[in-house]
Amino acid sequence: MKALALGLLLALTLPPFPLGFLAPFVLALLLKGGFREGFWAGLGFWGLHLVWLPQSFAQNFGPWGAVPFLPLVLVKALSFGLLFALTPNAPMRLGGWVLLEWLTEQGELAFPWGFLGYALVEAPGRVLAAWGGVYLLSLLVLLVAYGLRARRPWVLLLWALLWLLPLPEAHPEGKALLVQGNINPLRKFQGELDEAVYLRLTEAGLRAHPEADLVVWPETAVWRIPQEAEALLQGRPLLTGLNLLGPNRAVLYREGKLLGHYDKTRLVPFGERFPFREALGGVYAFFFRAMGLGDLADRTPGEKVAPIGPYGVLICYESVFPSVARGLAREGARVLVLLTNDAWFGSSFGGRQHFALGRLRAVETGRWLLRAGNDGITASVDPFGRVVAKIPPHQEGFLLAPYALRTGLTPYARFGDWAVGLALTIFLLGLILRVRPPGWRNR
Repeated sequence: MKALALGLLLALTLPPFPLGFLAPFVLALLLKGGFREGFWAGLGFWGLHLVWLPQSFAQNFGPWGAVPFLPLVLVKALSFGLLFALTPNAPMRLGGWVLLEWLTEQGELAFPWGFLGYALVEAPGRVLAAWGGVYLLSLLVLLVAYGLRARRPWVLLLWALLWLLPLPEAHPEGKALLVQGNINPLRKFQGELDEAVYLRLTEAGLRAHPEADLVVWPETAVWRIPQEAEALLQGRPLLTGLNLLGPNRAVLYREGKLLGHYDKTRLVPFGERFPFREALGGVYAFFFRAMGLGDLADRTPGEKVAPIGPYGVLICYESVFPSVARGLAREGARVLVLLTNDAWFGSSFGGRQHFALGRLRAVETGRWLLRAGNDGITASVDPFGRVVAKIPPHQEGFLLAPYALRTGLTPYARFGDWAVGLALTIFLLGLILRVRPPGWRNR
C-alpha cells in the first residue's frame, strides 16, 4: 500500500539513516488522508524506526523478548491513524503532528521517539534547536513539506540553507577521560559489574593522557566507589553511575568524598518501572519467567532535576527528553554529562539512534555534551551538535574528550516549548478554517 511505503520512507529520513534531506518530500505526500492512511503509514514508520527493539530483546532474552514490540508498534500506528483522522486539513495536521510529539514526552508512559525534527540532526540547521528545541525543527520540516505540497518551490531554498549553513568554531577549555568498559549487559544485570575493568582502563587512560581534568564512568558502572580510586585519580573528580537496588544514581566523587548525587527522574516504562502492576501482574510474571529475569522490582525515581556542581547529568533514557536537559541548564549546569548503558541494544542500530537523538540536547542548551557509554557510543559533542571526538563501540577503551564549562541560557532553555504553542495556534487556525460558515469572507 502507498501509505505503508510512505511510512517506511519516512523512517529512512530519521537517524540513524542518512536521508534526512528527503523528509519534507515524503511528508508532502502525507498531508492528506484519513485514519486508514495514517494507520498504515504509522505501521510502516514505527515498524522500521523501532525494529531494533525485537532485534535487541530477542538477542538478549530469546524469542519472547520480541513479543512486546508488536503492541507498541500497533499503539503508535493507532496514534498516527487518530492524528490523520482528526486533522482533515494541512494546517491542522502540521500543528497536530507537533502537538502529538510533545504529548509523547509527557507522563509516566512517555516515549519521546520518532520526532520529525531529528531529520535535521546531521544538518547545520540543527542549531535552530537553540531557539525552539527539537519541536521547532519538527515544525520547520512540516512547513517545508506544506510549501512543497502547495507548489511553492522557493521553500527548497530555505531547506537547502538548513543543510549548507556555516557553523562557528567551538573552543574547548578542558579535557575529560571517558571510560568505556564494554561489560555484557546481562552480566551487569546479574550483579557482575567487574569494577576492575574501570580501574584498569582509567589507569591506562590517565597514564596516556595526564592532562585530563575529569574522569567519567558510565551508567551503573560500579556498586560503590572502589577504594583504589582515590590514589588513581590523584585529585581529579570522578562522575560515575552506581548500580543501587532502588534509584539509578550518578555520583560526583573527589579525594575520598562524595560531593553530591543525582537520581534518574525519567525511568524507562516497562524496563525500570512497570506501570499498572496490579492489573498486569500476571502478564509481567509470565514475561519475566520467559526471559529468565526473575521478579523485577520498580526502580525509585529521583525527585528533582538538578546538576551536581557544574555537571548536568543525564542518565541513559533521559537524553531523549528535551525538558530534562533544559531543566539542568536552567538550574546552573555548565556542561552536560550523559551516563548510559546502550549495550542492551546489541548489534542493532538502536544505540546509534539513541546517540543521534541525544546530540540535540547539546544544541538546545548551548552546552558541551560528554557521553560515556558502557559499550558506546562514547563521544564529545560541541554546543552546535558536532561530534568532535568518539571511539568505536562494542569494545573496551577510553577517550580524551574536549569540553568547556559554559554559562548563559539559550532562548530555548530560557523560554521553553514556545514552538509547541505556535503549533497549537496553527492547529486552531486550521480548525477555524474547517468550521467556518459558507461565504464567511463576504460578510
